[in-house]
Amino acid sequence: MKKVQVIQTSKFSAEKWAHKNDLILEKESNEAGSVISVDPTKEYQEWLGFGGAFTEAAAYSLSQVSPSKREEVIHSYFDQTDGLGYNLGRTHIHSCDFALENYTYVEENDNSLESFSIEREQKYVIPLIKDAASIANQNFTMLASPWSPPAWMKTNGEMNHGGKLKDEYRQTWANYFVKYIKEMEKTGIPIWGVTVQNEPAAKQVWDSCLYSAEEERDFIKDYLGPTLRHHGLEDKKIIIWDHNRDLMVERATTVLSDPEASKYVWGTGNHWYVSEEFENLSKVHEAFPDKHLIFTEGCIEGGVQLGEWHTGERYARNIIGDMNNWLEGFIDWNLVLNEQGGPNHVGNFCDAPIIVETKEDKIHYNSSYYYIGHFSKFIEPGAKRIAVTSSLDKVSTTAFKNKNNDIIIVVLNETDEEVDTKLNLEGYQTNIQIPKRSITTYII
Repeated sequence: MKKVQVIQTSKFSAEKWAHKNDLILEKESNEAGSVISVDPTKEYQEWLGFGGAFTEAAAYSLSQVSPSKREEVIHSYFDQTDGLGYNLGRTHIHSCDFALENYTYVEENDNSLESFSIEREQKYVIPLIKDAASIANQNFTMLASPWSPPAWMKTNGEMNHGGKLKDEYRQTWANYFVKYIKEMEKTGIPIWGVTVQNEPAAKQVWDSCLYSAEEERDFIKDYLGPTLRHHGLEDKKIIIWDHNRDLMVERATTVLSDPEASKYVWGTGNHWYVSEEFENLSKVHEAFPDKHLIFTEGCIEGGVQLGEWHTGERYARNIIGDMNNWLEGFIDWNLVLNEQGGPNHVGNFCDAPIIVETKEDKIHYNSSYYYIGHFSKFIEPGAKRIAVTSSLDKVSTTAFKNKNNDIIIVVLNETDEEVDTKLNLEGYQTNIQIPKRSITTYII
């Protein structure tokens, strides 16, 4: 006889992460009916963890509230007991759209990079990363991504509006990655890996730079990979694509089919904009099973949406969809934004799981915060995904086994109907009720 812990969040209940009465798994009956069945003997990928992005906007927003509120937000994400248990982070190599302005770390036309300095990040971003790492209190993993090379290295002469890296600056730009990693590590922040370029197929009004699949492949094999290796940084993970699922198969195929590029690449990063073609992750995994898959960015666009429920559901639907197709880690976009959904130097305002009212010194926790927690608080780094099948169309589900053998099952119900079904594990089962517009985590 096994107990099942039940943790639930529902649109129609004020309680979040509510601990319901334990259920008991009993010998399976032969009654007909729907069932969610878990098979812990079938194991898939190992889980790296969850995290969010340390943007200048997030760090600046937290500098505009009281120290106690800033500390509360950091604990809410990185505390391993009371928070979301985050252990991953992403930050931008000089400016992105969620910065106060366009900026770089070098003076114009400094091809030698002698003027390279990350002093600007010492004001907001680096202190936030350090404070988060001290609270995470485990193997804290930082990913860094560039949105654009400096304007003088680009074909369009500006950081915004796309453009490309000029051929004659490819080595300089590879050297820039090395400088960044080494300077960050001098401050006590180890960089686990880098993406080659944030959203390399998108010409945006903000910091952006275009790479075709062939250009990304060649930059890795001829410049970035060899340069990191030459400087003793071959342990740094290189992640390609860092863009949407719709074209990830084509991008991965071009880059990873070339052994001279592939040998430097850890895996493929994906975002959630445009489409929910989760099966594309499996296609990449099946073609390149020795490579890894990590979610590197997703957010709710169009400004702050306080109190909305669909935002949390979008997070859970995407997390489950990607997890069930070989994803190994999930990094959200901005950890926190202000009441406007910024700051953002081109007005591309978005939502975040936590919003701070800087004038009122208040913190708002969105549904997305609680929905992420249904995964991140219980599925631990090192957990293995296990098989789960459902005879229900109305719910989606995923399951993991932690290193201590706890089995974690997450069930999402986005419909306006309560669902009654059975949970089955190795010949034992229990009846479960899944409220409408809810998410439930079961721990066995």
